[in-house]
Amino acid sequence: MRKSTLEHATYDVILEFAKTIEMFGASPLEARLFVYLYLQDQPKTLDEMGEALGKSKTSMSTSIRSLSDAKLVTLVWKKGVRKDLYEANNQLFKRFMSNYVNKWLDASSHQKNALRDIQQNLEDYDTEQSREIVDNLNKIIDFHEQIESSFRKLQHN
Repeated sequence: MRKSTLEHATYDVILEFAKTIEMFGASPLEARLFVYLYLQDQPKTLDEMGEALGKSKTSMSTSIRSLSDAKLVTLVWKKGVRKDLYEANNQLFKRFMSNYVNKWLDASSHQKNALRDIQQNLEDYDTEQSREIVDNLNKIIDFHEQIESSFRKLQHN
């Protein structure tokens, strides 16, 4: 794979994964910065981050401060390096994602149970309209079961 193609693929990964991080309230730049650091095997300086993402050192500083406040990145000391180095806090990110998966599982389970209660109440009516609603509820319940199944797979990875 040519370097330019690899760089392009890496950039695509950053953009796509950043969309997930944005769902947690990070700005687009903060999300891209976190993903960039998450993918790196070595801590990076503000200059390196700015060069990689095509942004100024000032915007990197602002974004890194925000990510640091959220404890998603950490300042790293390295002998012989005078500039600040930062890396993604991978352990916190894994815990964060685990908590997120658990919240989705809890919410999905709660919704599914509430929908089943409604479904049981509607079955007492036995009209064409109630049967249509029950059929639609079955589809919604099936959707929640699929969500639960997907998140349980994530939970075990």
